[in-house]
Amino acid sequence: MNAQFKKGVLDLIVLLIIDKEDEYGYSLVKKISTKIIISEGTVYPILRRLVREKNLTIYNKESKEGPFRKYYSITKDGINKLETLKYEWNEFFLIINCFIEENDKYKQD
Repeated sequence: MNAQFKKGVLDLIVLLIIDKEDEYGYSLVKKISTKIIISEGTVYPILRRLVREKNLTIYNKESKEGPFRKYYSITKDGINKLETLKYEWNEFFLIINCFIEENDKYKQD
């Protein structure tokens, strides 16, 4: 996938996943990586920014495999941001699809 496409939707993807269930960083990377190639170094700055913007909160939770894990939870502001991003994504998708359909129609004529 094009790196610029990925960059533009990672906030949306992160918020969508955390909206379903609180996550710690590495588990989030693993979930995203099942569909998109991504590194940990890409996700952690997004998480820090979303926390700074008050879209996510952090809490520590004990882990069976070692030290405490830092979990991320979506806030009310985060839910509002998620809804805005979903709306914007759908608008963007419709616009791009119009261009694709026009191009396909032009090629058929």
